[in-house]
Amino acid sequence: MSPLSRRDLLQRSASLALAAACLTPAAARADTTATRNVAELTSLAVNLGDEGVLLTYNVRLELSRDLEQMLLRGVTLVFVAEAEVLRERWYWLDQSRGEATRRWRLGWQPLTRRWKLSQDGLSRHFVTLQEALDAMRRTTRWRIAEPIAAGEESEHHVVFRFRLDTEELPRPLQIGLGPQSGWDLSIARRINLSAAMR
Repeated sequence: MSPLSRRDLLQRSASLALAAACLTPAAARADTTATRNVAELTSLAVNLGDEGVLLTYNVRLELSRDLEQMLLRGVTLVFVAEAEVLRERWYWLDQSRGEATRRWRLGWQPLTRRWKLSQDGLSRHFVTLQEALDAMRRTTRWRIAEPIAAGEESEHHVVFRFRLDTEELPRPLQIGLGPQSGWDLSIARRINLSAAMR
């Protein structure tokens, strides 16, 4: 091979390597976006009345391919919605005035080829995963605490959390789980009752 053709070959391979290096991060970002979990709170509202403190929420929830594959292999996922009403105290820790928790167990039933969603001992079956996710994405007028006296709204706030309970996963899957593991699926929001009533 002549020296000139070697130089051309080296220049071409260097330019191809540079082009590949520039394109790889964009492709990796696109692939990561397609395979990550999405949990987003689209609405959160609190109502006060004679029935107590009522919470309404709506969550946008999309599972990554990894979680879907785990479900299809027989791993049950547990999702938790938690809400707590706290009274602010300047002299001590905030006082809990009420709390409520909802847990859903989502699993694939290979014999019936249906998705099973269980809550409080009651189970429902769905044809698609999207239908099962839709059933737990939204809750209306969820009673989370006793009524609060008129005029005390400014002293209280609500902390709302929605998450995938990774502690319910089989032990081998819990190793190395953390915020950077791609399994992080959680939402946390705080809302003041006085602001919610406006």
